[in-house]
Amino acid sequence: MWHNSNAMQFYLSSYKFGNETEKLRCMIPAGSKVAHINNSRDWTDADPVRRAEHQNAELEELHNLGFVAEPLDLKDYFGKRDKLQAKLQQLDGIWISGGNTFVLRQAMKLSGFDQLFEGLQARKGFLYGGYSAGICILCDSLKYIEYVDNPNNFPYSGSSETIWDGLNLFPYGILPHYDSDHFESEAIGKEVQRCIDNKWLFKTLRDGEVIIIED
Repeated sequence: MWHNSNAMQFYLSSYKFGNETEKLRCMIPAGSKVAHINNSRDWTDADPVRRAEHQNAELEELHNLGFVAEPLDLKDYFGKRDKLQAKLQQLDGIWISGGNTFVLRQAMKLSGFDQLFEGLQARKGFLYGGYSAGICILCDSLKYIEYVDNPNNFPYSGSSETIWDGLNLFPYGILPHYDSDHFESEAIGKEVQRCIDNKWLFKTLRDGEVIIIED
């Protein structure tokens, strides 16, 4: 358990919902409204049917945990930051899916989520949950995963330049899927070595492991 100087709570899993779902169930009350953000899966050649199936499966999991879950597509808020802020005020938490972290970062910038994040952190009891891209985005930089996720994938018309800065909650990299039965584990191992070579601070997470941050 980590001490949290912010009011927001974090449930950060390496892959999917991890091994601490009973803890997740207790972090916010049953019936809480949680929005599922799937924009990390908007990469240019993504299969829309598979993307929808993925989101529906995770919405069902959130429902099974006792939450009232709904999709939240940041594309609906591109250029509408105030509208997104009003929407977030109606929620008790968000769940951010894995996928391409660089694509997720673009969606966060175009919707203004990145600017709203600091204020969101101050909300007492608000839950930020997610895995893979959903936790890599919280680091100071996306340089740690340059060879795992494609930094040059630009699915949105308003974005054509790689954004390297993360949301800066952590002043180091978090590398999920480390030493795990995951198709990205080998590439993550290479990123770990690159961090060591460059003397970059980092933390690894194996699939199943979860970082929980609460008051």
